[in-house]
Amino acid sequence: MQAAGGDRLIAFGVSRLDTSRASRLRGAVVERRAGLPTVRHQRNHGLTSTTSTTALTRAKAKSMCLAEQLKPFKIDNDNKQIVFQEPELFSQGFPIFEEIRRQGKLCDVTLKIEDQTFSAHRIVLAATIPYFHAMFLTNMIESKQKDITMQGFDAVALEALINFAYSGKVTLNKDNVQSIMMGASFLQLNKVRDACADVLKSHLQPHNALGICSFADRLSCPALVKEATKYIHQYFHHVSLSEEFLTLPLNELRELICKDELYVVSEAQVFEAVLRWVKHKEERIEYLPKLLILVRLPLLSPEYLVDHVAKEELIKRSHECRDLLDDAKDCHLMPERKHLLESFRFRPRLCNDLVGDIFAVGGLTKYGNSLSTVEVYDPFKCTWRRSEAMTMDRSRVGVAVHQNKLYAFGGYNGLERLATVEVYHPALRSWKIISPMHYKRSAVGTTALLDYLYVCGGYDGVISLNIVERYCPATDKWQILRPMNKHRSAGGVIAFEGYIYALGGHDGLSIFDSVERYDPQTGIWTTVKPMLTRRCRLGVATLYGKLYACGGYDGSTFLQTVEVYDPQKDTWEFVAPMNMMRSRAALVANMGKLWAIGGYDGISNLSAVEVYDPRSNTWSFAAPMCAHEGGVGVGVIPNPYC
Repeated sequence: MQAAGGDRLIAFGVSRLDTSRASRLRGAVVERRAGLPTVRHQRNHGLTSTTSTTALTRAKAKSMCLAEQLKPFKIDNDNKQIVFQEPELFSQGFPIFEEIRRQGKLCDVTLKIEDQTFSAHRIVLAATIPYFHAMFLTNMIESKQKDITMQGFDAVALEALINFAYSGKVTLNKDNVQSIMMGASFLQLNKVRDACADVLKSHLQPHNALGICSFADRLSCPALVKEATKYIHQYFHHVSLSEEFLTLPLNELRELICKDELYVVSEAQVFEAVLRWVKHKEERIEYLPKLLILVRLPLLSPEYLVDHVAKEELIKRSHECRDLLDDAKDCHLMPERKHLLESFRFRPRLCNDLVGDIFAVGGLTKYGNSLSTVEVYDPFKCTWRRSEAMTMDRSRVGVAVHQNKLYAFGGYNGLERLATVEVYHPALRSWKIISPMHYKRSAVGTTALLDYLYVCGGYDGVISLNIVERYCPATDKWQILRPMNKHRSAGGVIAFEGYIYALGGHDGLSIFDSVERYDPQTGIWTTVKPMLTRRCRLGVATLYGKLYACGGYDGSTFLQTVEVYDPQKDTWEFVAPMNMMRSRAALVANMGKLWAIGGYDGISNLSAVEVYDPRSNTWSFAAPMCAHEGGVGVGVIPNPYC
């Protein structure tokens, strides 16, 4: 016992033949701290197997000897417990698991796919992948198999997800994201699946949006389905020009074209999309009547119905299609009969989730001077920048968007009220003067509906007006319509559910809470439910089927209150107030939210902007304008210009 190290080992019950166990735990070295031996595992830094085995053997011998020498001792009676935790244990442990796997050590399962195999550890797979947790911890036959064949899997995706089980990392790109997302869904790795969905969201394009939406639906990924659907609605026209659109099944096409949320500059885009789909395959012709009834033909102009729809050969050949065309013509010839048709057929489409550039037009400096300045808010960069200026100064200007063009009506140039009108073409990046209104006016309400732009009320420098005019861009001509029931200056005007609504305002003597609406089919103004608060210089907008009125002035107070009208209930109710008082508030809907821009708080003109989220009923501040001090007109042009 006293001589060779081997004799000493035998004395402690460990023979030289047992050193193979030690070699499997190589890398263990012995440190002596405060007289006690400690085993520390580390990577083998240049030590041979023989060297590390010898070190481990000696360490074990000394440890057993020391154990015999140590005697237990008493500790004071104390029930207090100390929990020691090593925070880095898990983060340091998994890289070692990964290294052991790469060395092919301790692996106890092999996953096979096609002609490739992947070795792994059951305990790691069961701990990190829900699918394997269920497989290995139940009585499934695979729980006892050494080799497991994976069906319907892409080999590259399986390898990436096995590596993820060890490292917590996976690299996603346009070439592998689909196969990895399918694999992650199969293995129930929901966070990996959602990360793949985020990648696909960033790659949505008109040519692939329908495919991504269908792919996400099959993998039960509702967040991606929602984003893809919103994209399809916003860019419907471009999507309808894609190959994917032509391969849609009939039921999916019907479901799509019946949506109110489609963004189209004209219902003609829906009609033409249906014709492209039908003509793509001859056997589809029989489906045309079922599809045409979902196209809102009464929203098309009489000229388009006669020059395009009526002359289409497929329409001529179908008795059912001709009947639908006659119904649309009757709506124009005898508008009092439109109640005989299903209401959706003459309800304008409205894309609430439209993402566009917000244009702030004209307005005032902090000294009250009129401006020709235009600036635009980029919703992706969340910043304002200068855009092309109008041809003349305009404050208290009416602004509306029609077919992706921005119109500026009337206003005040610092000397007189204006009848002039100009239009901005975003593709040309320039303003152009068009036919003037019949009446000069500022503080005017404007909006667009179907083929026309409407101008209501305002102030001509002497009196508040009740005069209404309608502009047709196709002919560049103005038409005088039936006047409003009240003279309204600084009122709110908005198109809503096929009507033109005029809200609040004043007549020079009284400020109104009253609301009236114009039916373009009958040419009649009708008084409807009044607001809860009288308001002039208010902002109005529509969002998700409701009508909002914000801010303004009630004759004594500059307002920050906001109220909403629900046409289903025919009721107004207050929602969360703005963070600031705003008279001359400009309100616009964009990205599923309301944007209150500029205004006057009773002391100074405002450049501040705040945003209302109807889901949370809260207002939050956004980037302020960079070139205006309030009194602007606003409009949203889709981005890109659909």
